[in-house]
Amino acid sequence: MNEVLNSLKKDIEEVEKRISDLDNLLSLEKDPELKKLAQDEKEELLKQKDALMESSNSLSNPNPSERNKSPEEINPHIAILEVRAGTGGDEAGLFANDLYKMYLKFSEKKGWKASEIAVTEGGIPSEIRSVTCEIKGKSVYPLLKNESGVHRVQRIPVTETGGRIHTSTATVAILPEVNEVQVEINPKDVGLEFFHASGHGGQNVNKVQTAVRLKHLPTGIVVESQEQRNQAQNREKAMVILRSRLYELMREQQKTKVDDLRSEQIGSAERSEKIRTYNFPQDRVTDHRLKESFHNIPAILNGEIDEIIQKTSNC
Repeated sequence: MNEVLNSLKKDIEEVEKRISDLDNLLSLEKDPELKKLAQDEKEELLKQKDALMESSNSLSNPNPSERNKSPEEINPHIAILEVRAGTGGDEAGLFANDLYKMYLKFSEKKGWKASEIAVTEGGIPSEIRSVTCEIKGKSVYPLLKNESGVHRVQRIPVTETGGRIHTSTATVAILPEVNEVQVEINPKDVGLEFFHASGHGGQNVNKVQTAVRLKHLPTGIVVESQEQRNQAQNREKAMVILRSRLYELMREQQKTKVDDLRSEQIGSAERSEKIRTYNFPQDRVTDHRLKESFHNIPAILNGEIDEIIQKTSNC
């Protein structure tokens, strides 16, 4: 919890500094158009600061029910986001990147702190095959947990020369952060591999093999962490993700022990529930659980998903 608060404190300080710089600019700038741009930016920063302050205050002064939580309960203020390309080739990877950016922008608007843990890029620019990100902030897990499932897109891919509409998918998973009490993993069941971390564009982040890949042998689940420059820290973060993945699998299969999970029981993205379709030709996003449609796809992919999130979290 202290780590989350310290991170939020740094973000607030950065926003306050930018606001102070803009105040200095506004006091000196004579050009009306430039002053208007500076004032608009300041107003956006003030909104962002309010959201960050709300998250910080909520974590510093939790409700009595949250303050007395047992260690077996889920921390509502931390969520692990995973986005994976599904069927559809390169277009699926491009759509996965669109969804990832949508959640990052939504998180920014809410004043949440998002930290990328691992990413596997595709073969063309802006394509990702998978990405894992940790999001911290007020009530992030209960708000986002219903985003898990298959997201489908219908549009003309940038790689399409004939103008045909393609249907592709990406899978979203929202996982809670769990501890050793909730999920106990036998060290003998985990394979460990170190590799070079790489950033966007395939550039090496570190010439030393600091990135960590863990494989849970009984289930075949593989997780990675490239966030830190230290092997031990990356291994610890990867174990957090692995526990979260196993916890969700245990809930889905109604198992009480990790030892009861087997690889042949794991579901695939193709068999997961299709929850939403993004139809670009008709500028329509349909949530199949709500049986309701929303319009303005550009705004939605820019993080304007408050209405959808609120409705799905209440259904």
